[in-house]
Amino acid sequence: MQYFSPGLILFLAITMTSLASIARAYDGKDVSSVASNPANTRQYTFAWQYLDGDVMAPRGGTTTGVKVELATKPSLEWKALQEPNLSRKEKDRRAILAMAGPYRTSFDFIETVGFNVGYEPAAPYQSWGTEYVYVIADEPDFISLQHILVMKMVEEDGEASEPWVVKHWRQDWRYEQRELHTFRGHRRWAREKHSRREVRGRWTQSVYQVDDTPRYQSVGDWEHFANYSSWHSEQTWRPLPRREFSVREDYHVLIGTNRHTISPTGWVQEEENLKVVLDDSGKRVDVLARENGLARYERIDNYDWVPGDEYWERTGPFWAVVRDAWQDIFARRDSFVLEKSVDDKKLFMVLFDLAESTTENGFEPATARKKVDETLALYLHD
Repeated sequence: MQYFSPGLILFLAITMTSLASIARAYDGKDVSSVASNPANTRQYTFAWQYLDGDVMAPRGGTTTGVKVELATKPSLEWKALQEPNLSRKEKDRRAILAMAGPYRTSFDFIETVGFNVGYEPAAPYQSWGTEYVYVIADEPDFISLQHILVMKMVEEDGEASEPWVVKHWRQDWRYEQRELHTFRGHRRWAREKHSRREVRGRWTQSVYQVDDTPRYQSVGDWEHFANYSSWHSEQTWRPLPRREFSVREDYHVLIGTNRHTISPTGWVQEEENLKVVLDDSGKRVDVLARENGLARYERIDNYDWVPGDEYWERTGPFWAVVRDAWQDIFARRDSFVLEKSVDDKKLFMVLFDLAESTTENGFEPATARKKVDETLALYLHD
């Protein structure tokens, strides 16, 4: 069993070379590329039918994951959501909690509309993986869900690889949250305040990167029907995801909406994003294209999640320290800029190294907090 940072795991999965050479080869590709369907099985409904050849063949990973067993019965979490006489708030809470559990995930993104003369669509993106969503906080007004990837790839000899374990993204949900830190472009986040009326009966979803740095926050509403529940966000600014900033520099922000839909055997996240160019002051000057995104989380049975359990049991206390440090930053700072790297060191790689070193010989929260505060201070400025 191996534990690696998201950037490293991609190359381990594809080339199986040494860790030292992997570290030198890192180029920032997205971790979700590690386990993808083979290229000859990829397909898109929103095809650009008049383009020649394979210019719109999806990019992403090319390795193959082991076969999994899809769940065929409604989950216990879904059944809890269907209990009678629940208050609206409790139904919302149970819909959020229904996203926890074991999943096969697939990720699809494609530009559907271009807005400028001479527009040429970018290659779509397609990947998949296996991940467990852990409940790390369950309070009346707050729920936190941590995603952990546990990947097994099919090797050249047809055998399954050892599991690769990676801390993935996190989503926090807070009821009637009035203060958010929203993305403003050019790596800046700033405080945004809402009135009591604006957030009454509503939930804020906060999404964090693999290293618990902020990604986006948005207020939205849950609605519930007989066979599904769905949350729809307001329009949200978000920085470019790794699948984009690793290959593009022609725009600065995604502006779009986000929908989470819960079904008896899983959930789906849908995005509709505009790819927007900003001027130096953060004002919109051009919109390149509209992108549709679809992430499916299909419940699976009889998969070995023990490596993920062990990783989270060991490093969870460290990441709790990181979360606490960020809460203090949000409380103190109305606005801040978060740098991608300092002295050619990316923050997520530094924090993943700290997660290992501070838990190697017994965990000391005070020591870890000091190191985390010192690290974050290097990457933050006003």
